[in-house]
Amino acid sequence: MSSNHRNSTTETFADKANRLNKNLDINLTIDHIEIMNPFKNLETLRLTETFYQRYFDDFNQRFFLFGINPGRFGAGITGISFTDPINLEKACGIKNNFDKRPELSSRFIYQVIAEYGGTLQFYSKFFITSVCPLGFVRNGINLNYYDSRELSKTIRPFIIESINKQISLGAHPEICICIGGNKNFAFLRKLNEAFHFFDEIIPLEHPRYIMQYRKKFVDEYVKKYLDALKICEQETNA
Repeated sequence: MSSNHRNSTTETFADKANRLNKNLDINLTIDHIEIMNPFKNLETLRLTETFYQRYFDDFNQRFFLFGINPGRFGAGITGISFTDPINLEKACGIKNNFDKRPELSSRFIYQVIAEYGGTLQFYSKFFITSVCPLGFVRNGINLNYYDSRELSKTIRPFIIESINKQISLGAHPEICICIGGNKNFAFLRKLNEAFHFFDEIIPLEHPRYIMQYRKKFVDEYVKKYLDALKICEQETNA
C-alpha cells in the first residue's frame, strides 16, 4: 500500500487522539436506540487525555486492534477500549472515581497485555480501538452496531469516516487485528475490500465469548492473541 495514512503535522499520536475524541459525535434517530458517547462526560475526557499523554505522546505508528463498539461497563465509562475502571487504575496507573465494577473483556485483554510485557511496552506498539467508536443501548442493554440492520446501515458512513480518522492517528497499513471473529470481522472485511484500509486483517475471538464460554481454555486464547501480535510485528520487520 502506497500511503500510510499519516498526516505530516507536529501533533503527536496523543494530540490527534484527544482531538478526535473531543469531536466524536453522531446524530441518530432510531426508535428505542440510544447513543453511548463516553466523551460527553468531562471526567472521562480528562482521564482519556491523561491516558493518551502517558502512553501515546510520540509520533510512532502502531498496529491497530479493532473491537466492536464501547460497552456500558468498559469503554462506555472510561472512553478507552477494553479498559474498565479497575484496569484503568490498576494496570494503567490512572486513578479514577468510577464504580470499580469488573468487565470480563477488559480482564482478558489486560491479561494479554501483561503477558506481552505490560502497558508501556504494549501501547508503544499497539492501539486498541473499535470499528464503531460510539456505543449503543436499547432498552438498557448493550447493542452492537451490527445487531440492528437499520442501525448498521444508518451509521455505515460514520464508521467509514471514523476508521479513516483513526488510521490517520498513525496506523501501520500492512496489517490489523479484528477482535470479534464473526460479525465484526465480516463487516470490517467488507469495508476493507471496498476502501483498502489495510493489506491484511487477522480475526480473533472476542474476549467476552472466551471468558463466558471458553474460560477453561483462556491460556490458549491468550497465546493466540500473543501470536497475532507477533505476526503484526513481523510484517514490518520482513
